[in-house]
Amino acid sequence: MTLAIDIGVARRFILGKQGLWPGRRWRGSAGTEQAMREMEYVQLDPLQIIARSHDIALHSRVIDYTPELWQDIAYQQRRFFDWGGWLATRPMDELPYWRVVMRRERNGDPDCDPRVHKMLHEHADVMAEIRALLNERGTLSNRDFDAAERKRTQSYRGRKDSSLGLYYLWRAGDVMTHHRENFERVYALTEAVAPEDLIWERGDEETDRFLLKKEISFSGLAQLSRTSDAFQRGVPFSRKQSILDALLANGDIIEVKVEGWRAVHYALSSDVELINDLMAGRVPNDWKPLNTTTTDEVVFLAPLDQVSARGRAKTLFDFDYVWEVYKPEHKRTYGYYTMPILWGDRLVARFDSRLDRPSNTFVILGFWLEDAQLGKNEAFAEALARGFTRFVGFLGASKLDARAISEALLQKRLQSSAE
Repeated sequence: MTLAIDIGVARRFILGKQGLWPGRRWRGSAGTEQAMREMEYVQLDPLQIIARSHDIALHSRVIDYTPELWQDIAYQQRRFFDWGGWLATRPMDELPYWRVVMRRERNGDPDCDPRVHKMLHEHADVMAEIRALLNERGTLSNRDFDAAERKRTQSYRGRKDSSLGLYYLWRAGDVMTHHRENFERVYALTEAVAPEDLIWERGDEETDRFLLKKEISFSGLAQLSRTSDAFQRGVPFSRKQSILDALLANGDIIEVKVEGWRAVHYALSSDVELINDLMAGRVPNDWKPLNTTTTDEVVFLAPLDQVSARGRAKTLFDFDYVWEVYKPEHKRTYGYYTMPILWGDRLVARFDSRLDRPSNTFVILGFWLEDAQLGKNEAFAEALARGFTRFVGFLGASKLDARAISEALLQKRLQSSAE
């Protein structure tokens, strides 16, 4: 089966699959768990300028989300675990599939990162030491090892052999993240974290099908290209075509041709009804927002949000976006922590900002519209003010400084909404 759709349907489908359109449809702790499942992966990033990227991503999808709420769901309720060279959360009940990927990494499978196998063998004595210490103490973090007493390493994963030992035992599945302290992982043996009935492996063929279907669901529409990120998510590219052929033959997935896109993409067959609704101009029942839509209130996309990161903003929205945080200052076009602004189903602007903690003020450093006429649009001004009001509350800031916005209508509306 091949489905032909236009770019507008593709855009709304991908946004909706990720919980970003037509508005927030989840609330609170239970809603955060739902969002984390629907998103497939929540990519984690330690950098905190105004808030961490994963917290911003969940705020854009969940009403009443508060920073680090995901940690309670993952590490206290044990509903999710974090793992991988491409670091992200995964539902705990998926562990039997990921145990297969972990075993492949241990064994040096060609579809996996070869460094795991290499490190486990080169530092076998350190691995044994750490296992013994975990059996004795229960939990360990990098800070529990005195650098002066450890062998120095040159790895970007750590400067101590103990750091490498913890990290690669985690990659191999021998240990898991027990909890985090200031975002740093505190490890424990897998049997002390995961439910006993989930510490087993699915079959290899079943796991291959799972990995491809999860990758397709994560993208909404997937080309399944061999990118570094997809490779780190365990996609078995060496067997991709035979698995795709089987999934197509079994009716698990379909081919989708998008107007203006050269490559054929894939979608889950279970999502065809959603696409049909969108083609008919309907919002799927399961996507109905709980309060405002993205037309009523703009949404800010996190720097690592799946719908816009790594060049996807250009493909989906004709919006050039690069996260410039790792660029030297003189090479930045916009700013250090610039984020796109979603209004309706389009990216229409971007802004750079910082949180001034001494004065507890959220400061807009720069603001750029794709279309200058939006600066005079009353509906956009109202939607923008609502979006910033919610975002300032999420950050826990008490004041908003919008003086960097040059459009008089927008600045006035934002300042009045903040009073």
